[in-house]
Amino acid sequence: MNYEGEPSGAGRAFGEWFKVMKVDYDRISAAFEKAKNALLAERKESHYWVGELSASPLSTATAVTALAIVDRVLSPHQLRYRELVSRGLEWIVGHVNPDGGWGDTDRSRSNVSTTVLCWSALNLIGQDGDHPFQETVNGAEAWLREHAGGLESEIIAEAVTKRYGKDRTFSVPILTMAALTGRLGAGRQAWALVKPLPFELAAFPPSWYAALQLPVVSYALPALIAIGIARHRHFPERSPILRGIRASFIPKCLSVLRAIQPANGGFLEATPLTSFVTMNLASSRLAGHPVTLKSTEFIVNSVREDGSWAIDANLSTWVTTLSVNALGDRGLKGLPEEEFKGLSIWLQEQQYRKRHPYTQAEPGAWSWTNLPGGVPDADDTAGALIAMHYLWKDTDVERHVAKNGSNWLCRLQNHDGGIPTFCKGWGNLPFDRSSPDISAHTIRAWTLWIPKLMPNDQFRAKRALRRAVNFLLRRQRGDGTWCPLWFGNQEVAEDENPTYGTARVLLALIGLPEKERRRALSAIIQGVHWLILNQNDDGGWGGSYGTASSVEETSLSAEALLACVATPIGDEGWDSRWIRAAAVNGLEWLLERVEAGRMAAASPIGFYFAKLWYYERLYPLIFTVGALRRAMEVFQPEALPNVEEAAPESSFVWYIERAQFNYWGTFYPDQSPNRASFESEFLFLNYAL
Repeated sequence: MNYEGEPSGAGRAFGEWFKVMKVDYDRISAAFEKAKNALLAERKESHYWVGELSASPLSTATAVTALAIVDRVLSPHQLRYRELVSRGLEWIVGHVNPDGGWGDTDRSRSNVSTTVLCWSALNLIGQDGDHPFQETVNGAEAWLREHAGGLESEIIAEAVTKRYGKDRTFSVPILTMAALTGRLGAGRQAWALVKPLPFELAAFPPSWYAALQLPVVSYALPALIAIGIARHRHFPERSPILRGIRASFIPKCLSVLRAIQPANGGFLEATPLTSFVTMNLASSRLAGHPVTLKSTEFIVNSVREDGSWAIDANLSTWVTTLSVNALGDRGLKGLPEEEFKGLSIWLQEQQYRKRHPYTQAEPGAWSWTNLPGGVPDADDTAGALIAMHYLWKDTDVERHVAKNGSNWLCRLQNHDGGIPTFCKGWGNLPFDRSSPDISAHTIRAWTLWIPKLMPNDQFRAKRALRRAVNFLLRRQRGDGTWCPLWFGNQEVAEDENPTYGTARVLLALIGLPEKERRRALSAIIQGVHWLILNQNDDGGWGGSYGTASSVEETSLSAEALLACVATPIGDEGWDSRWIRAAAVNGLEWLLERVEAGRMAAASPIGFYFAKLWYYERLYPLIFTVGALRRAMEVFQPEALPNVEEAAPESSFVWYIERAQFNYWGTFYPDQSPNRASFESEFLFLNYAL
């Protein structure tokens, strides 16, 4: 499985690269036990997982700015949050990238958004030319000149707006903070570059929001209200009539904001969103408003020991369901009954029993966290249902929980058959549209639960599943990939992550009942081909070929291919030996890291909000456990015979030789083509052959 000292890229022959080596089941078993025990040790109170999100320069910049503005308004002569602001600014300075800019995490590339926010936050203290962190400020300005085009207000505004397009969810808050800190100039003119938000629309019934086509995504309603009011205060309309009409809506909108604010003050448990609300309300002569005070309290309570803030408090429900699903029956076997029962009860208790006041979501769903700022969403609901399948004890309570969760997902399904994140048909902005990764996750949940549902619920779920499969078949790209919504890769064009998306969709499609799987067979084969062709030369996977291999992406890809190996497919284009070879190479990459204790190196493959990157400490461990558990199921001695080496007639070699003969008219039986010469041609052959 390991090819020491071999050339990479074009220098490696494909025939050799796809050699299938003997699988060491005992080695896989030992690695699984090591990873499983490490994952189980991360539980809280022996029941659930909390995890740890990466600290974020972006979140820290917004938090210190919010606290500084609240201080200036409420207690200018005795700053209560001076120490928190100072520590936060020092943390920002200590985590600047070598190029002078900032990324969303300490492992992220510099980007315009976060660099503008950190540059703005540093303007809270000192003045240009007399600044305690002048060297850092100079570096940030040099970076902005190179990547944004200059420091002029109009140029900064254009660069930030361009990053997000028509979605104002994040571009307007960033420019608002730049205006509040003086980075867009002084006085009224600074606000002229901040696009107005129609905050008064929040006064209308929530059922109208989809028709009103709000310029922000569904979960950004607090930002719409707070920033809209601030922009109205700082840059009011010239018409006194229009100004008066808009002002008349402020009390009602503040009432809406107060009604949807969680008990702990944190909107979505997210520091950036809560900070944007806080700084804008405070700057609008509303620093003493109950919403502002509770938001400020949340920010203060969310600071970490090193003076930084993360983008969110935690993803406890999400990482718990991911952990349970990675462990599966094999990993949960042997867990003490008390702990098993406690985990099941904890997960059931996270299901919402009432209509959610924020998004008006009906009961039956789960959020990503057990904290009050969470919001029901499809991905976490699907994950919880899959986890409940592994925790199943055949009780009436569990049936009721599963029925409500399945039906909630059916009601959420969009007209195109796909599954959105939060709200059905809210709008056309990214986080409100149907997405392949969430749809795939939901398909997996329905596939597992349909046999256990009552006939009426079965019928509904089967119909929804067929529509969701049709959506995935339509959304597959010409190269065989699917691109996810909630995960990306900074090394790939447009920050996409076709590896993650394709692996997740393949896992869903290959697990379908046989009738549905046959309909998706062509799409499955194309997706498998893409994954194999885009495996890196070291055996791992990144976001696409040539990007650095990560534990997360390698684990997910290997798991998907192993699931394909274990599924008998009668098709000319399907050779499990070929697929098995790629999976085994990926396993080798993982095994080396598990054995060396390097499986916990998290990569910023996740993003949240509008391209706000993060990494979660438990992701690599969770995904490693999932891949190794799948490998044990596939390679257990009675499952598949070990094969020292694939026959020369393996499907890949057969494809290439036939391609040479048919398309180039030349046949070289003694030569194996390499990646560089056949990568693009083989993508075409997925269809031609």
